[in-house]
Amino acid sequence: MALYTVLANFTDQGIRNIKDTTHRAEAVEGAARKAGVTVKSIQWTLGAYDLICQFEAPDDATVTAFGLTIGMQGNVRTQTLRTYTRDEMNAILARLPA
Repeated sequence: MALYTVLANFTDQGIRNIKDTTHRAEAVEGAARKAGVTVKSIQWTLGAYDLICQFEAPDDATVTAFGLTIGMQGNVRTQTLRTYTRDEMNAILARLPA
């Protein structure tokens, strides 16, 4: 499974309905299960982003469809980053020429 980090900011709609944010997170977890995505974490943050989430998915297409489904709700705008573990990065580095 591939790991993805999602950086999210509330839209105007999302911040107007901020009291529902933890309930929306539960709905995201349910939607993820249906889409074949595993939620590793959802965290609320201070700073440039309002949320940082980590997901596992079998491929880019699965996580993209899932992200678009969440985006259609209108509460957040996201940036999705493909994330590599140390072992995955070591395997990538091993492919580089000497």
